[in-house]
Amino acid sequence: MSCAQIVRAATDTAWEVAGTTRGAGILERVDRRLRTFSRGSTAVWRGTAGILAVAVALGVGQLVAGLIDRDSAPLYVVADAVVDLVPPSLRESAISTFGTSDKTALLAIMGIVLAVIAALAGVLEAPPRRLWGSVLLVILGVTGVVAAATRPTGSVAWTVPSFVGAAAGLLTLHLLITRVGRPATPGDAIPRVPDERPTHPVDRRGFLVGAGVAGAAAAVGGVGGVALDHHLHDVDRDRAGFTLPNAADPTDPAYDRVPGVSDYLTDNRDFYRIDTALQVPRVESRGWSLRIFGMVDHEVRLDFDDLRRMAAFEKTVTLTCVSNEVGGDLIGNARWTGYRLADLLAMAHPRADADMVLSTSSDGFTAGTPLSAMTDDRGAMLAVGMNGSPLPVEHGYPARLVIPGLYGYVSATKWVASLEVTRFDRAQAYWTTRGWAEKGPIKLSSRIDVPRGGARVRAGEVMVGGVAWAQGRGINRVEVRVDDGPWRSARLAHPDDIDTWRLWSFAWSAGAGDHTLAVRAFDGDGKQQSAVEASPIPDGSSGLHAIRVTVT
Repeated sequence: MSCAQIVRAATDTAWEVAGTTRGAGILERVDRRLRTFSRGSTAVWRGTAGILAVAVALGVGQLVAGLIDRDSAPLYVVADAVVDLVPPSLRESAISTFGTSDKTALLAIMGIVLAVIAALAGVLEAPPRRLWGSVLLVILGVTGVVAAATRPTGSVAWTVPSFVGAAAGLLTLHLLITRVGRPATPGDAIPRVPDERPTHPVDRRGFLVGAGVAGAAAAVGGVGGVALDHHLHDVDRDRAGFTLPNAADPTDPAYDRVPGVSDYLTDNRDFYRIDTALQVPRVESRGWSLRIFGMVDHEVRLDFDDLRRMAAFEKTVTLTCVSNEVGGDLIGNARWTGYRLADLLAMAHPRADADMVLSTSSDGFTAGTPLSAMTDDRGAMLAVGMNGSPLPVEHGYPARLVIPGLYGYVSATKWVASLEVTRFDRAQAYWTTRGWAEKGPIKLSSRIDVPRGGARVRAGEVMVGGVAWAQGRGINRVEVRVDDGPWRSARLAHPDDIDTWRLWSFAWSAGAGDHTLAVRAFDGDGKQQSAVEASPIPDGSSGLHAIRVTVT
């Protein structure tokens, strides 16, 4: 029996079940409510058929992807391609507008666009002569196949979900459209009430049953695909059984708290996440390995059994996204546990003329890092723990890079799978091919956390506070200015670590009226924070953070 015959048999069975006394009664009530609405035009019915057809295509594609690779699902391979193709300026606008919800926003926008295209496909479809809707669905299917075939971590098998999903969508469109545009007849599977005569060319009850079957298929496919992937790749269980290595010098520093200011250590749940992965890669530690190759004397491949025989260490490091605007929140501080990259690279013996390491994530993302930053005494690590726990899945479990002093796009590869020792004049990474700077050292900056911009506060002593950072150099002074007054020194909190942000506070005697508060910082070398305003592209934002408050 062919796939089409199976689907047809299932649909006919559903119609027969719905034709029972109870089923017919339910559909009859729905039919009466829709009768007046349906007399005007069949466009809505056709548009609904198109939307359901695309929903089935996505659901079936998701189900098939659960057997192959969750990232090969049609919606995600196309969305990933969109992320790769958008200009940097548009991506920055999305991050500025939606923050860490930029991926959710992209998927929502794609869903709306797909719904419009799907409805149009249904309206245009009129077999057997007019098949423009089918052509649109074929174009969508080909788009998914091409996107899957061109993903950096994909394979030929990745094209199967889009192909099978498109076929299921075409079949669904055909079956539903045949219920639109022809009169109902006494031979239909659902019997009509006595003396009823066809009054409209739409077989409403037949369409509703078919739509129910299609909707159920789409839902089962989507949910089933996710469930199947979780069954085959139970990363949560793997992570729950992961044991952090004993660090050589475990640290848990006491630190001053400043009311209203960010905690010194950022909770894992609150740590910002900016990356190119629309679906968080789910990599199990038991199947993970790290390949070190390229301009080396000996290629090396390490798994967790190899790592556990090595000495581990802990280090508190502030990570910063290059997309962080002045005063932004794409920054966080955590205590990381891991292994020295200098030790891992030494096992491969990099050649003297190499100057860059191209790290690759399991999802194909790449970052180019100066080799010297991985091998000097700053404490660059292959991290496996975050704030005393195994890495959260969304932050790189089971292993990621943490390299102090560099923006994340050149240093913080999550779900890391390989390190290629190479040269800057021979290789380019994901974001450097899109106009960003090659090396990305973090700029000296500061932020006001409290009071919030636009806040109303009472006259008298108002505590102003925030954070300042200059990874690799540290912070030795922070100053605050009220309106056009003089710059005054703020109090710096402990600890004082060159690779982490530093909390600061300032007691302000606030008088009534509208006021502007500004902050600036000085690093450990005495260098003053730049007041020149610059956007994040190409090497990070600059300028002084200032807020307006009203004192009553």
